Amino acid sequence: MSAAQVAARSAGTPGTGEPPRSRKSPWAWLLLAPGIVWLLVFFVWPLVQLAAVSLQSGFPGYPGYYYRDVNVGNYADAIAEYWPHLLRSLLYGALATFFAFLLAYPLAYAMAFKAGRWRNVMLILVIAPFFTSFILRTIAWRQILADEGPVAKVLNFFHVLQFMPSGRLTETWIAVVAGLTYNFLPFMVLPIYSSLERADPKVIEAGGDLYGNGLTTFRTVTLPMSMPGVLAGTLLTFIPAAGDYVNAELLGSDRSTKMVGNVIESQFFRVPGGYPTAAALSFTLMAIILALVFLYVRKFGTEELV
Repeated sequence: MSAAQVAARSAGTPGTGEPPRSRKSPWAWLLLAPGIVWLLVFFVWPLVQLAAVSLQSGFPGYPGYYYRDVNVGNYADAIAEYWPHLLRSLLYGALATFFAFLLAYPLAYAMAFKAGRWRNVMLILVIAPFFTSFILRTIAWRQILADEGPVAKVLNFFHVLQFMPSGRLTETWIAVVAGLTYNFLPFMVLPIYSSLERADPKVIEAGGDLYGNGLTTFRTVTLPMSMPGVLAGTLLTFIPAAGDYVNAELLGSDRSTKMVGNVIESQFFRVPGGYPTAAALSFTLMAIILALVFLYVRKFGTEELV
């Protein structure tokens, strides 16, 4: 045995010849403690309380008074009564995500490869809406889509609005989806831009040399390279859009465009005795979104996200 081997073995665990095992410093746990406490207090505990409320039963004849129970029927009653709102929320969220992707990908591509010295300016313009209140932006969008607004005037000039049942844009599902798309568009642009910015332009050029057709190059080279950003942007857009209630409240009608978020808000703050229903709908929506996200990531996920 050489001197180097003897020295290496002597540095290991005494009597075994194994390399020494690193011990985690207690300082690491102290650094993690604030984050763990924050998650327990502001995430886990509210979820536990919400689950408890969703199973409570109300005292007959006394709206707003409950007793601890395991009333699973709250979920069945909530789904049976408000299943259209659940489907509408998922549909509006999916449409907003789809339109956001159609708008975001060309913009992110231009910022990553074509913008040049204007890249930072375009990036600031994408982020700029965050400096304005979410509600104010939605109210402004209502003014844009108003009957006397610029969009309605252009559509009236081309006689497009006459084919719509209501003859207007506001208080329709189109206005709600447009508001959702606008408000959550930056959440789609930024992840895609981040993925494209890290991509090697020479690889895309080589793909163009091999495949020739620009559409084929995009489908086989550019899009797969940006899939981590597309996946992240899709999740960041769909999840808040499906649970949103501000756009449906300000841009939609009283009944036909209400989403499940509007029902939850109404049951919590306006309907006496509506706490269990609101909590049950909240957990139902969360479970549906988690299931859809899991299936989506398994289907389209990459090694960086799976």
